[in-house]
Amino acid sequence: MEAGTTGRRTYLLVDGENIDATVGTTLLNRRPTAEERPRWDRVERYAEELWGQPVTGLFFLNASGGHLPTAFVQALVAIGYRPVPLAGRTDQKVVDIGVQRTLDALVGHDADVLLVSHDGDFAPHMKALMGEHRRVGLLALREFVSTQYAAIEMPVHDLEDDVRAFNVPLPRVKIIALEEFDPEHFLR
Repeated sequence: MEAGTTGRRTYLLVDGENIDATVGTTLLNRRPTAEERPRWDRVERYAEELWGQPVTGLFFLNASGGHLPTAFVQALVAIGYRPVPLAGRTDQKVVDIGVQRTLDALVGHDADVLLVSHDGDFAPHMKALMGEHRRVGLLALREFVSTQYAAIEMPVHDLEDDVRAFNVPLPRVKIIALEEFDPEHFLR
């Protein structure tokens, strides 16, 4: 029986704050432009193609300020994501708490899980999901992934290189496998 006909699905959990902060603060040292942000439809499509089954995309948003970025939320809904707008006290990391609770709840579901984040706070929750009957993975910019995921041997799918989620190349400094090294790239 094909994976798509069994009713099994992939849950794609997006920590958008983390991705935006990594691209903006860590990589660009400024707020990313629209072209420098991931194309979330490509991320969802990659997740569907990865394991050949339907995807439920959950996009976690911090709504503690009492308002939502309406145009962005409408765009997410239009491409098939379910926005998860969370609000809490100023001392709470509402997105992190929401993602952690969802990962914990998924332990009781027969589903596969992909997390879009670099944040090591989720590593113990992802480890709890690992097993012979469940596939799990991380979608992120590989060089910014918390080392906690390496300790649990979490597969990482690079948002730029594997997923092709960006419209423009990001100014990254990445480790190059010797067999892929092309000196001409550096001589331009």
